[in-house]
This record gives sequence, C-alpha cells and structure tokens, in this order.
Amino acid sequence: MIVLLGPRGVRRVVEKYVRAAGLAPEISAHALRHSFATHLLDGGADLRAIQELLGHASLSTTQKYTHLSMGRLMEVSGRAHPRARRKKK
Repeated sequence: MIVLLGPRGVRRVVEKYVRAAGLAPEISAHALRHSFATHLLDGGADLRAIQELLGHASLSTTQKYTHLSMGRLMEVSGRAHPRARRKKK
C-alpha cells in the first residue's frame, strides 16, 4: 500500500522533528523546499527541471529561487575569473 504525504502532513512531520531537535521554529517545510531548490541551482541544475520537481505551473514562480543563486554566482565569478578585480594585500 502506497501512502502519499500531502503538504499538511509534510509540515507536521517537519515541525515535529524541528521541536524534537530543539531547532529554531523558523525552520519549516517551505524553508527546506527553498533550500532544496537553491542547492539544485547552485549545483548547476536546469531551471526547467527544478520547476518540474517543485510542481510550479509557471517558470516565473521558480525564478524566485534564482536571486540567491545569482549572488553565489557573482561571488564565485569574482574570485575565479581572470579579469576579476582583486584587492591588493
């Protein structure tokens, strides 16, 4: 028998384990979902693939996750690009 867990069930499970671990109550199922998408983007995953995984109807909804990844991309690019301006020691 396959039992599917809906959004409310996921939220309850996450809240239960957050409380049991004594973690900050700001940790939520939504925060985990957001972290999941951001890590996928940081790892080079395609935005369309992430859209499908998250079940978003519109790509613009998924693009909300790119603002964090763009900051990370700029940081890495600034350190690695040959023409990046480097601070003198």
